[in-house]
Amino acid sequence: MAVIAVFNQKGGVGKTTTCLNLTAALALAKRNPIALDMDPQGHLSIACGVKNATAPDVGMEVFFKHQTPLAKLLRDTPAGWQIISSSLGLAKIDALYGRDPKAATLLKQGFDEDLGLTGAPILIDCCPMLGVLTLNALLAADRVLIPVSADFLSMHGVHRLDSALNVLEAKLKRRFERRIVVTRFDARRKLAHEIYAKLKARFGSRVCNTRISESVALANSPVHGKDVFAFSPGSPGAVDYRALMVELGTSGFFNAEPMEMEMEALAG
Repeated sequence: MAVIAVFNQKGGVGKTTTCLNLTAALALAKRNPIALDMDPQGHLSIACGVKNATAPDVGMEVFFKHQTPLAKLLRDTPAGWQIISSSLGLAKIDALYGRDPKAATLLKQGFDEDLGLTGAPILIDCCPMLGVLTLNALLAADRVLIPVSADFLSMHGVHRLDSALNVLEAKLKRRFERRIVVTRFDARRKLAHEIYAKLKARFGSRVCNTRISESVALANSPVHGKDVFAFSPGSPGAVDYRALMVELGTSGFFNAEPMEMEMEALAG
C-alpha cells in the first residue's frame, strides 16, 4: 500500500485537481485507489460528484472526533473510485488537538488498523496549512507529490516546502520519497519553460517529465462533479494526467515495485 500526500502550502497550484485526476487515472488502470479529503474546504469531495459531499459527521471529521474506522467512512464516487470526504468541521481539529503531540499519528494508526490490508494506493488531498491535519497526512504517508504551477511565486514556494520537508525528515528520522509535478503549464510562454528548466536543475529526477497543461476541461470538470476523464476523456488535461499516472507508476511511486500498467485500460 502506497500512501501519497498531495501537498503544497501555496494555493492555486492544482493540488486538488491533481489529486482528483490522478486518482481517477489510477481507477481507470484498475488500481482501486482511495482518496482522502483532508482539506476543510472540501473541494475534492465536491469535485468528484459525491452527494451531500461536505455534510458534517460523514467523513474525516468523524474519524478525528470519534475514531470511527476509516473503512466505514468510505463513499463511492460516480466514477467508481472511493473517497472519504471532508467538511468544514475539520477546521476545528487543530484547536481540539493542537496541544496533543500524539494527535499527529492518529491517521497513521487508522491506516495500520483499518486500511493497511487493502493494498490500494491512497492519495490524500492535504490542507495547505502545516497544522495537525497536514502533519497527520505526512506522518501517514511514505510519498509526497508536490504540484507546482508554472509561475515564479510557486517556484519560490517549492524551495521553502522542500526545506520544511527536509527538517521534518531529520526530526522523524525517516525519508519521504518526493516528486514535483509542474501544473498550469502554458507551452506558449517562455517563462513556463524557464521555470520548468530551473526546477529540473535544482531537483533533478524528482521533477516529473510530464507537465500538466492549462486546460479548459480541467477547469470545467469540477463544475459538473466529474474528473477530467469522465468529463472530457480526449482533452489535453486527460492526456496529461494519464501520462503522469504512467510515469509515476512505472517508477514504482504507487507501490514498492514498478507497477505493470494495464495498457488497455489506459488507452480508454
